[in-house]
Amino acid sequence: MLKKKALKKIFITTLSVFILVCAYMIPYSTEKTEQVGLEVEYTTGMYTNNIYLLNEDHLLVKSKILLDSNDPVEKVKQIVDTLTIHKTNFIPNGLSSLLDEKVKLKDVIIYDDIVHLNFNEEFLKTDPEITEKVLEALIFSITDIDGIRGICIKVNDEVVEEMNGIVLDAVLTKDFGLNKTYNIQNRDNIDKVIIYYLTKIDDQSYYVPVTRYLNNNEDKIEIIINSLSSSYIYEPNLMSMLNQNTKLLDYEINSDMVILNFSDAIFTDQNQILEEVLYTIGYSIYDNYNIETVMYKVNGEEIMKKSIKELE
Repeated sequence: MLKKKALKKIFITTLSVFILVCAYMIPYSTEKTEQVGLEVEYTTGMYTNNIYLLNEDHLLVKSKILLDSNDPVEKVKQIVDTLTIHKTNFIPNGLSSLLDEKVKLKDVIIYDDIVHLNFNEEFLKTDPEITEKVLEALIFSITDIDGIRGICIKVNDEVVEEMNGIVLDAVLTKDFGLNKTYNIQNRDNIDKVIIYYLTKIDDQSYYVPVTRYLNNNEDKIEIIINSLSSSYIYEPNLMSMLNQNTKLLDYEINSDMVILNFSDAIFTDQNQILEEVLYTIGYSIYDNYNIETVMYKVNGEEIMKKSIKELE
């Protein structure tokens, strides 16, 4: 009896891993990816984390990586390994790693929520054309690990202060931005807002964060909704599924929650809110505000709540 139970358990675990690997190698929607990730963590003890990979339009795209450890140091090592170009990397179609295979991560130390990455000298030879993207991918992939606020980049134990003309702070956080775009007329009232859009790769949907620098006196929530409901997007291969007629009637920012009250134009013909709309709004708000939950209302009536954990 015990032998049969053990064999059954081994079979189920092996099958789960096989299904996940097959699913991971085939790109599909973020919603399904996140659901698979949760199932894997429950059934196999494996874990997932966000990772930002380069698409053919030279934009960093939010994807997922499968990890075999929940230890933060091991997570960092596996993230950097995936960001390094290998023939064996399991990268979704249409996305690519950035770091040259000669770049080696010599050591990882985590201290006071900061990850210290110690590379070999090959790191400094990174192609100047992709240096900023490499830094962005490292920062955003690693700081998406729970409890990590920033990274410190070193080469042979020395902190890197400048790289291919880019001045680096000792600690790099999401304030560095990614997929940056600038719409600035003067030096006054410059605001920085991260907004998530959709892109299609092999008929599959991915989310792309864009850091917009602009002169604007509006709150970031207003900028997010106005940008997502606008007919103009700076990059033709990015899109938003938010109906252009949608109006943000009012909003409230509490200590751990943002409450958004929309007009009924946010609904589809089936009287629902598209998942893509929930994710682009949710991701955008979570990357700009230190909150845990977004509540969606329509004409003052609560429709749903989405926590950051539900999105991730």
